[in-house]
Amino acid sequence: MSESPTPALPVTFRPGRTRAVLLTVGAVMFVVITTVALMLEKLGPGERASFIFTATLFLGILMLLSRPKVVADDEGVTVVNITRTRRLAWAEILRVNLRPGDPWVFLDLSDGTSMPALGIQPGIAKEQAIRDARALRALADSRGTGPDGG
Repeated sequence: MSESPTPALPVTFRPGRTRAVLLTVGAVMFVVITTVALMLEKLGPGERASFIFTATLFLGILMLLSRPKVVADDEGVTVVNITRTRRLAWAEILRVNLRPGDPWVFLDLSDGTSMPALGIQPGIAKEQAIRDARALRALADSRGTGPDGG
């Protein structure tokens, strides 16, 4: 990734198109399954409830999948993945990686581990993900222990 200007803080990186698709599909699925459950005359109350429960479960799963984001502020970065949220100080982030073929950004951390940041993913918006990864890298380099920050 080449040099990128550092964005103003705070900034939130989120896969907007992917999120829109997931939430739209979830809402449509919920409405369709619930409508079918209510329209089928042969279903009893328990069967209708199980249809609606299943629709709610699908919607909940798609909502979880739409949750990821990366929030950068003056003190550090908050990485919100599907079920976990982790707060990192700028000094903990050594490098921001988005290599060709990666499903999302990986953060190399000062403790020797690598952490996925699902809030920046090239899925259906590759150019935006590349811009976001460059911006996060510029922030990490200028504020952390990267080449420019420490």
